[in-house]
Amino acid sequence: MITTPAPSTLRALPSEHRQRLMPVAREVSFAEGTRLFEEGGKADRFWIIRTGTIELDMRVPGRRAAVIEGLRHNELVGWSWLFSPHVWHLGAEATTPVRAYEFDATAVRSLCQDDPALSRAVTLWVGEVLAHRLRCARTRLLDLYAPYGAGSPL
Repeated sequence: MITTPAPSTLRALPSEHRQRLMPVAREVSFAEGTRLFEEGGKADRFWIIRTGTIELDMRVPGRRAAVIEGLRHNELVGWSWLFSPHVWHLGAEATTPVRAYEFDATAVRSLCQDDPALSRAVTLWVGEVLAHRLRCARTRLLDLYAPYGAGSPL
């Protein structure tokens, strides 16, 4: 499993914004091996991991899915819920038993629409996570498929 520290977690949001989001969260659990979502599916929720690990993967035609990143405690799982067309760009699977906070994307987008400061904070938070995930995906795909020495991480 690939694990790289993510730059942003729920704790990266200022306290007042975390407090605004928590009332729309619910506690959930996933058994090891549970698929949270599939690439191309409807992105209608996201999670913050409390315990356990989740791997993000990407379909590769003719091959097994490539694991892009391993996520742990306090990390965001899912960013596609924020940006149209709200479709998952990766897949996700619990690699250990997981406990997490689950957030309904429609409820969070509604909160953001009503509170510009919350909207800005959430957008910046998710944007930082997205940038990190893209770097991880690029590095991982170069590791897996590029000729040796063809590229280097940014």
